[in-house]
Amino acid sequence: MSQPYKIPQSVLVVIHTPALEVLLIKRADAEDFWQSVTGSKDHVEEPFAATAVREVAEETGIDALAAGHQLRDWGLENIYDIYPRWRHRYAPGVTRNTEHVFGLELPQPLPVTLEPREHLNYQWLPCGEAEKKVF
Repeated sequence: MSQPYKIPQSVLVVIHTPALEVLLIKRADAEDFWQSVTGSKDHVEEPFAATAVREVAEETGIDALAAGHQLRDWGLENIYDIYPRWRHRYAPGVTRNTEHVFGLELPQPLPVTLEPREHLNYQWLPCGEAEKKVF
């Protein structure tokens, strides 16, 4: 059962290859905003790893648990202010989100199937170029 508001607990999944090619996806609701896979828990009890697997599948069509794919919990959390333009998605008074970070290593870049309501484009970039594009 889905919540009336987004839960302020989410995942960030950096999808990359052993050669450190990084997948970035372009948001549909923000001009020239590139990011890794992100998404909130569907319910408070949902484990972060399950959220990561679900969000990767929803946003890219990639099965994070497929043979040869390695999903790793990086043991990092980011706590940040939710952008004002997106606060309406959260319960009144919620202004901060806790984001748990994972890495998903794939053997090589794969084609991606985007959810067009969320993302418009994708690209695989060397790590340094990807880092510049998202910050």
